[in-house]
Amino acid sequence: MCRAAGTTTVVPVTTTTTGPAASAEELTKVYGSGDSRVVALDAVSVDFHSGRFTAIMGPSGSGKSTLMHCVAGLDTPTGGRVRLGGVDLTGLADDELTALRRDRVGFVFQAFNLLPTLTAWENITLPLDLAGRRPDPRLAETVIEAVGLADRLHHRPAQLSGGQQQRVACARALVTGPEVVFADEPTGALDSRASADLLALLRRGVDELGGTVVMVTHEPAAAAYADRVLFLADGRLVDELDGPTAERVLDRMKSLEGAL
Repeated sequence: MCRAAGTTTVVPVTTTTTGPAASAEELTKVYGSGDSRVVALDAVSVDFHSGRFTAIMGPSGSGKSTLMHCVAGLDTPTGGRVRLGGVDLTGLADDELTALRRDRVGFVFQAFNLLPTLTAWENITLPLDLAGRRPDPRLAETVIEAVGLADRLHHRPAQLSGGQQQRVACARALVTGPEVVFADEPTGALDSRASADLLALLRRGVDELGGTVVMVTHEPAAAAYADRVLFLADGRLVDELDGPTAERVLDRMKSLEGAL
């Protein structure tokens, strides 16, 4: 069950497994061949636990975005296995992967990826419309309250600030009740105030909606919103930190960069 906060109506997120929300086993991703061969992921094994906020960090080229994209079913690994909500993604056809991502996963990217001709509300409910589903009224109300855009739902993206557009994108990721929300550098195009608002919203998605968030970031202050931080270097999982603070994350990043 989910935890209640104040008077907010809290709706459980649909889950289908008591195990990890997502996991990778000996995950490998190789680009190119011969002299141009690059190992982006080198036998990475990791579980992303349900009801937890996990941040992934590492130097540029460490494989952090590749790991997230493979686990989310957006990229195909060269070797190893990925499980998402108890489903083995290995060998799934493209249409099966598309349906799984649409129905069970939420995405928030640095680019807002909103359709300019749709209102904020239409953008938020677009994944449900594509799946032929109606929004759960209680969950939709909770999400709209959380993003704080109740008075902007009928505005189009061009009429919203960058921070408001990213909150619409975040609401779109949450309104389907996904098993996992994957966020790839979601604050990269935002100022510090909008970044803090978005990260607090992702945190609420875990604490109040019982969701699971996996976020790639290069910012220690952003990683401090997570329950756990994973550190990658040269395509390998080299360290992790529970209960992070911005200072502890920064110190760990400095030590890793000094060791490379």
